Amino acid sequence: QLQLVESGGGLVQPGGSLRLSCAASGFTFGGSGVGWFRQAPGKEREAVACISSNGDLRNYVDAVKGRFTTSRDNAKNMVYLQMHSLKPEDTAVYYCAAGHIPCGLVEIDYDSWGQGTQVTVST
Repeated sequence: QLQLVESGGGLVQPGGSLRLSCAASGFTFGGSGVGWFRQAPGKEREAVACISSNGDLRNYVDAVKGRFTTSRDNAKNMVYLQMHSLKPEDTAVYYCAAGHIPCGLVEIDYDSWGQGTQVTVST
């Protein structure tokens, strides 16, 4: 059974850092593009970043460029989202998703989703 599990969320002060992890089970991650999305309270889910199956293509939305970096370790079936200089507006539930596309920033590109991990940026 395909499963994605996010971890690494938590409470952090503005300006702080967190690293989210996305672990895959039931399939080989290495053949999938992976996207990161987030959903803030009262808002629709939005794209954050994506990474291609071999990691050579990465895209970020403007709101996180220069602050977030996504990477992957296919040998460990893991994808990561390193977040620096966090802002209160980054507060959201963060999701990873896998799909058979190189690197997409729309939900329709993905067919397997994790349950999400909460990130709260606050004093």
